[in-house]
Amino acid sequence: MLDSSRSTGARHHSSILVTGATGNLGREVVNRLQAHGARVRSLVRRQNGPRPGAESVLGDLTDPAAVREALVGVDAVFLLWPLLDSSPAHDLVAELSTAATPVVYLSTTAVDDEAACQSDPIVQVHADMEALLRDADLRPVVLRSDTLASNTLGWAKQLRAGDVVSGVGTARTAVVDERDVADAASAVLLAHHDQLEQDVYMLTGPEVLSRADQVARLGAALRRRLRFQALPADLARSHMLEDGRPEPLVEALIAASRRRPESNGTTDHVERLTGRPAGTFARWAVDHAAEFS
Repeated sequence: MLDSSRSTGARHHSSILVTGATGNLGREVVNRLQAHGARVRSLVRRQNGPRPGAESVLGDLTDPAAVREALVGVDAVFLLWPLLDSSPAHDLVAELSTAATPVVYLSTTAVDDEAACQSDPIVQVHADMEALLRDADLRPVVLRSDTLASNTLGWAKQLRAGDVVSGVGTARTAVVDERDVADAASAVLLAHHDQLEQDVYMLTGPEVLSRADQVARLGAALRRRLRFQALPADLARSHMLEDGRPEPLVEALIAASRRRPESNGTTDHVERLTGRPAGTFARWAVDHAAEFS
């Protein structure tokens, strides 16, 4: 575990830029940084009123001027890249290099360091972003996360209507609670560099689960008999497009379902960074049961 007396003492008044601060994970990261006394800044596309205790800069990661403004006086950056193409990130990386700001980048455990090409577009863009940051000599700390438990919140609409979750089938993964990822990220963001044992951490939950396993655990939390129905790719594509998802994202998700290999291992990296083991998906389901009712 990182020494909290050092990470929350000497860095108590750190200023951290959090990208993706309005998302499920980003909100958790912001909460933890603020709890440790850090000043938090976010880069937002639209101003919906200031978040208590946090400041915001209007713009996005493809806008160099907005990035430049957001980086002023910042001690570290928590970076989530939201696009399926790394090409627009070159200006961002240039701004990060000029600012010489430490970067913690959220990637995926699916990245294969030995592969010339990754399994699908989502993994490829993460691998490309890691390479861009390293090639710029930014020495990023990379947090490769497995599937976030909060992704299952996308099933809420179906579960309010019935007892079947239907969707594209995927390989099993070591689903990780986004709260654990946020705890790990905040620990790294507030740490002194010499406290970190490595540059890449693999953040996983304690067990490898299929989508059917996740649905079953949700059912136990909701006290309902639920089941998962895997759809053929063409039907899953149609449903996702009807729900309003952008076509490039839909195609990337279909490619991931077809080509991404099973994530068949777990790590203790959450515990190394936070001092406690990663939580189970069953516990996450109990804590979030109300959001599916």
